[in-house]
Amino acid sequence: MKRIGQIIKLKPEMEAKYRELHANAWPEVLAKIEDCNIRNYSIFLREGYLFAYMEYIGEDFDADMQKMAEDPMTQLWWKETDLCQEPVDSAPEGAWWTDMEEVFHTD
Repeated sequence: MKRIGQIIKLKPEMEAKYRELHANAWPEVLAKIEDCNIRNYSIFLREGYLFAYMEYIGEDFDADMQKMAEDPMTQLWWKETDLCQEPVDSAPEGAWWTDMEEVFHTD
């Protein structure tokens, strides 16, 4: 299992919309997340930053993420959520959510 942490900015004027979207997450999108071997997926908010945590249980992360990106319902969902977000200042060129380095873990 691979643990993944990511960060992105939430546009302040879009917080209510973002919260509403996730309070009513689309079942098809949730099913695709599971289908792509993502488990224990959480998003946290603090002072304009979103932190996502997920666990990947599959064998080919890149292929599963490509499968998710090609899903029509996920594409529609991202059109809604992307309006609410912007990359952090240190994001690599072309990145949206930025991966974080895990520096500690204990079970």
